Amino acid sequence: MMAASPSAARGFTVPGLSVRKSQHIADLIDLFSKTQYRAKEVTPRVEMIEKRCLELFARDYKYSIIYNSNGEVCGHYPRQIVFLEYESPEVDRDRFESTVQITKLQDLVNRSKMARCRGRFVCPVILYNGKHICRSATLAGWGELYGRTGYNYIFSGGSDDTWTEPEEVPEDDSAVRNGDSQLFDKVRGHDIKLLRYLSVRYICDLMVENKKVKFGLNVTSSEKVDKAQRYADFTLLSVPYPGCEFFKDYKDRDYTAEGLVFNWNQDHVDAPLTIPVRFTQNLNIDWSQYQSWDLVEQTQNYLKLLLHIINNDDDSGLLVHCISGWDRTPLFVSLLRLSLWADGAVHASLEPAEILYLTIAYDWFLFGHMLPDRLSKGEEIFFFCFNFLKHIVSEKFSAVRKQRRKNSHFKDSEFTVEDLCQLRSRDRGSITSLSSDFSLITEEVAGASCPGADTVDLFSNQPQASNWRKVPTSSPPMVVWCKQNPLEEHLSHPVNEAKSSSSSSSNQSDHGVLRSGSSPLAVPSRGCSVPSQRQARLEAVREIFLAAYSSTVGLRSSAPSPSGAISGLLEQFARGVGLRGSNAIV
Repeated sequence: MMAASPSAARGFTVPGLSVRKSQHIADLIDLFSKTQYRAKEVTPRVEMIEKRCLELFARDYKYSIIYNSNGEVCGHYPRQIVFLEYESPEVDRDRFESTVQITKLQDLVNRSKMARCRGRFVCPVILYNGKHICRSATLAGWGELYGRTGYNYIFSGGSDDTWTEPEEVPEDDSAVRNGDSQLFDKVRGHDIKLLRYLSVRYICDLMVENKKVKFGLNVTSSEKVDKAQRYADFTLLSVPYPGCEFFKDYKDRDYTAEGLVFNWNQDHVDAPLTIPVRFTQNLNIDWSQYQSWDLVEQTQNYLKLLLHIINNDDDSGLLVHCISGWDRTPLFVSLLRLSLWADGAVHASLEPAEILYLTIAYDWFLFGHMLPDRLSKGEEIFFFCFNFLKHIVSEKFSAVRKQRRKNSHFKDSEFTVEDLCQLRSRDRGSITSLSSDFSLITEEVAGASCPGADTVDLFSNQPQASNWRKVPTSSPPMVVWCKQNPLEEHLSHPVNEAKSSSSSSSNQSDHGVLRSGSSPLAVPSRGCSVPSQRQARLEAVREIFLAAYSSTVGLRSSAPSPSGAISGLLEQFARGVGLRGSNAIV
């Protein structure tokens, strides 16, 4: 079990403790890779994971619990959902006074669960500066509201909480037009009440579709296309991001995200990038070029946007969701949690191994990510998330750059110069496709000047004519970037994209072996430069993750030659933190 005392020694100062915590992470990933979490099928191993998560949350926060004991609210949400109320040191735990009417919150949750796909309601998961960062699935369609429970019961052997697709009916069916829209008023009304109770104002929708369509039917909907404009009082951002299937391309390119561009010309991709004007400013990003970004730049820019939103002067919270809320959603929730932690802004007392354990266990495993299924299909979005940390070490991604040194609870003394130098040296010697140099932040082009009023298509400089969403007069000015002409050269298919310079400079030979100059475990000299606090913390998390992943899941290259280099790199990470040397993971 992880130590719960704030006086516990840090992982880089007590090697034995570091190894034990790394083994806990390896054990977690091993279980995760074989089992999908179900709230009503909990084993003692899962109970221990739940307990550790509560202990880690308690280090820095006072919280209440939203109960989901047997999955009665949502079958693949945690049994004990943590509602963070405010930051408070562990020593003040006995003086806890709740600031929320937890009975009212529980009632809102119970009433609103049917509003969203698979019952995955709006759930607060991160508390930053008094604001709740929440996650959920997208809005449920008409057919799901009526047919999900019955269909799943019949076709899944009596279980009503499986992931089997419901038999859906188009939302614009005649039955809906004849009066059943009142059902949407009711269930979405409860959803809106929950959002308001959590003080959420901003909703970021990661779907590349306006509505998810299967077999010609609208399976799910979205706030941005709600015909009755029930969500008009919220600030809606359409930030289309590739789904988990795209990450098979990432795996097939030997886990190289540089140069990997999503094909935006597919028929089902119809959601434009739509961002309020005030959020397009001050980020130095040319959003009109989003369809030409590779996976690295797109993820970087979206993370910058989310951090910019939560740093608003108001007290409003943020909701992030995709379709079902179990792939793209945990990706950005996890990156947000780790980025804010690296700044000392959240979970201030946790060390690298502890924040890694918390985000894997809580943000991914206990919220139902289907890692076994994704691994079987080669859709390595889970691995991408933590390997991507090398791309956000720059201060450009710091949410609290100006006041970070003043307010950070993280003490520099917790890492020695030798520790930091060794981290830097280890990472520099590894294969670029997995562990590039630290200066991988893509140079950004100057942001285009944005209109101050109505929705505009920047490609034609004409008012946006598409009927995907009718912008109410109360909405903030928005900028919309739509689907481009399929003949434009910069939208060529990913296979035609050249790898970036960082990828082409890979320290990997044509025969899939490390070059002789590579020395991931070299002892650094005392004169090398010390990385920033943010960089050191994120690199530490990434290194621990790679070691644990190596000892459990491992990476599988699509071609024989790079495979040896990849496995060799992970083997070096494993040896570096002491995971090799025993066949068993405790």
